[in-house]
Formats: sequence, structure tokens, C-alpha cells
Amino acid sequence: MAVTCASEREIGAALRAFAAQHQGAHHLAYAFRIKPEPDPGVDSMQGPAIVQRFSDAGEPSGTAGMPILKLIEGRDLINVCVAVIRYYGGINLGTGGLARAYGGTAKLALDSAKMASFVAMQSVSLTIDYKQMDLLNRALLNCNGSIVSKSFDAQIDLVVSLPVNEVKSFLNRFKPYGE
Repeated sequence: MAVTCASEREIGAALRAFAAQHQGAHHLAYAFRIKPEPDPGVDSMQGPAIVQRFSDAGEPSGTAGMPILKLIEGRDLINVCVAVIRYYGGINLGTGGLARAYGGTAKLALDSAKMASFVAMQSVSLTIDYKQMDLLNRALLNCNGSIVSKSFDAQIDLVVSLPVNEVKSFLNRFKPYGE
């Protein structure tokens, strides 16, 4: 399994779903690399570093998760989790055989996955007037942004997710209402 995930929470959900599909499996090894989205108000250029982890799932150290992680690193992939299920068939593969089996299966998963370019995103909080909502929606559509949350009162309080390179111009365009 190779899936796009932008947070450790998403990775946990994907791994739980995969494990539920293979309840009789003996091992679920995985690796992931993500670049978490910067918090609102944090300098996006200095944003969080890449987070990467792996699990050998009870196999000998370095024989399952590490070959998967090396493959992800070698392809310079970001925001991806690759998991490999293994059912024990009674034959011991040895450490080299395990590493080849896990790495080879992860390669098959990545080879069949649809890849997309990584775009660093940032969440931004802003308040707008109701009259600006249609304009904001169009602007988000044009830059591949999205609304994360919204709250309606005298004005609309929003958290939007934007490509990092669009944040400055977007905020200039949607200055707080009344300025």
C-alpha cells in the first residue's frame, strides 16, 4: 500500500484501515516521510522539517521498515506512507531475504501509485466581510487552496490552506475587513 498522507494522524488512520483488511497478517511494516504544514503565523520558509519514521513490525532490526524508507528517500518522496503486509508461510527468509522482500514489495506499490508534485501548504487565519466570500472562494479555487474551517458572526472567521508561495499575495488581497 502506498498512500498520500500529510500528517501522522492521517498515517495512523491509513495503517489502521490497512491492518483491518489483513487481520490474519503476521507483520505490517511501514515507513513514511511527511513535511507537516506550518502553523498559522509561523514563517513558512522556516517551516517544520521533514518527519520520517519506520517500523520493522517485529522483524529483525532494519530488515523491513528501513528498506521501505530507503526507497522513499531514494525517490525523494514527501507526504507518503508505504506499508507492506507479510503473512508468515513457515519459511525463514533470513535478513537479506526479508530486506529484499519488503523493499521489492514497496517498490511495486510505489511503481503502481499515481505521483503528484509536492506543494508546500500553509494554514492562514483571516477575517472577512460576507461580501468577500464569493471572491475568496474563487481565489482559493484559482490557487488550489481550501477552507479548513469557518465561523460566522458579524464577519466570517476563516482558516484557509494555501500553497506557501501564494500566502503573501492572498493576505494582501484579503486584508481584514474595515482596514
